[in-house]
Amino acid sequence: MDNSADTLLANYRFLARYNCWFNDRLYDACGQLSDGERRRDRGAFFRSIHGSLNHILWADRLWLKRFASQGMEFPVLAGELLQLPDGAVHETVIHEDWVQLRAARTGLDLAVQEWVGEMPSEFLLRTMRYSNTKGVQREHPAWQAMTHFFNHQTHHRGQVTTLLSQSGIDVGVTDIIALA
Repeated sequence: MDNSADTLLANYRFLARYNCWFNDRLYDACGQLSDGERRRDRGAFFRSIHGSLNHILWADRLWLKRFASQGMEFPVLAGELLQLPDGAVHETVIHEDWVQLRAARTGLDLAVQEWVGEMPSEFLLRTMRYSNTKGVQREHPAWQAMTHFFNHQTHHRGQVTTLLSQSGIDVGVTDIIALA
């Protein structure tokens, strides 16, 4: 085994735990708002808190489908877990219902932890090939895609924490080092 791939894999396993921890805190904080407040257009890129959380779920499912199609079998990345509505795009609201959205997020986070827990480090050294959302063929090392996968959530969670702060809700400490 390549030691650098083992180190990367250990980091991704930590990031999967962090995502689960942060998302649980984030959804608890969002749950303090009424459904109307979560859906209120706040001028964010995906308009509302609800829209932003749906975007993160959409992107995670899209990336997990890409990972699952790279020639290595990952049983946890199968079935309904990765289902997206036909024609789903960046701003698609996958779950209108708050309880269903949170359940989907929790289920996906647990699956991601299981997936990286079972992932062989060699997977990270593979070359990923897929089409992006505009149909452009892409190719790069799987470890770069994994880094993007985890970083993308962080980017949009930061936007949601700002929207929550503007609503008077403090998510608390979310620094990755707080989990260490």
